[in-house]
Amino acid sequence: MDGYLGVIVIVAVVAVLAVGGLFLLFRPGRKAAPPVKPPETPVLPEEEAKRPAGAGEEAEGATTTLPPPEVKPAEPLVKEPEVETPPPSAGRMVRLRSRLARSQNALGRGLLELLSRDRLDDEVWDEIEESLISADVGVAPTQVMVEELRTRVKVLGSRSQEEVRGLLREQLLAQVNPDLDRTLRVRRHGERPAVVLVVGVNGTGKTTTTGKLARSLVGDGKKVVLGAADTFRAAAADQLQTWGERVGADTVRGPEGGDPASVAFDAVAKGIEEKVDTVIVDTAGRLHTKTGLMDELGKVKRVIEKKATVDEVLLVLDATTGQNGMRQAQVFAEVVNITGIALTKLDGTAKGGIVISVQRELGVPVKLVGLGEGPDDLAPFDPEVFVDAILGD
Repeated sequence: MDGYLGVIVIVAVVAVLAVGGLFLLFRPGRKAAPPVKPPETPVLPEEEAKRPAGAGEEAEGATTTLPPPEVKPAEPLVKEPEVETPPPSAGRMVRLRSRLARSQNALGRGLLELLSRDRLDDEVWDEIEESLISADVGVAPTQVMVEELRTRVKVLGSRSQEEVRGLLREQLLAQVNPDLDRTLRVRRHGERPAVVLVVGVNGTGKTTTTGKLARSLVGDGKKVVLGAADTFRAAAADQLQTWGERVGADTVRGPEGGDPASVAFDAVAKGIEEKVDTVIVDTAGRLHTKTGLMDELGKVKRVIEKKATVDEVLLVLDATTGQNGMRQAQVFAEVVNITGIALTKLDGTAKGGIVISVQRELGVPVKLVGLGEGPDDLAPFDPEVFVDAILGD
């Protein structure tokens, strides 16, 4: 009996294990996780624009395509220079008087001090004479001034500071000669423009003065053409053209080393064609001792006169060169008929007496003075302003 029970238990255990194994074998499996969708890559506007037609997203049956990006035009590599509006020339010397006074009134103070002494003996008069000569007044003008001052002082007897200043002002003004005609002939006449020929040796500021004069005339409302006839100096034409571009004036130029007379002729022809007021011709300025240069200047003037009249011949002199500048002036005057002097660098260590001596030697007036390095520092010469600046306030 016990044997049967053992067999039954064993069979029952085997049956349970078999049923469990079948359950595990045929149990339904877990559902697999859904596949992960990769993230969408945003489409850039450039790529969207490159898609072929019909590749865009459809919305309500329509295809949307982004427009191509706007392409901005490239900026020019070289910008046009801005045209400036220079101030008029009227009153410039008055405005620049302080610059002149700083450099010149040492002469005036010295003369006033000498003339104010209680006793004016021969020794004092010699000092006055030396002061005037050292200021480049020249020997002959100095002798005239000293003689006049001596006579007037004797007549006055006792002298106050104001009386002495008045005497000196009167004599200086007489030597500067305010009666000379200092008018610049730059007005158009008939169908032709006025022609200004600018001459002088290199280093005096000739080309710069030409550019400043053009600027001054534009400031006065005139239309100007520049002629770069200094073809022997490499940078002269470029320099002059820069001055012209600043104020909207055309510059006629030729090849380096070319014929200056041809450039001058073309400049005048352009001035006539464009009906400008003034043509300013910058000429060559090599050493004045070279005969070839003087012959060339004469040729330039003759060629210009085939088209128009040369109304002004301005000689540019460096005020700091003193009596050497006088020699330059005399040589140029022999070749071309100088009508006026443009005296540069009068604001520095220049001795202002050269105004007196150059006018006396050449018989032509100082018409323009350079009183600084700025573009508007060229001024019409005013004798009274000049003398008052020498004497100080």
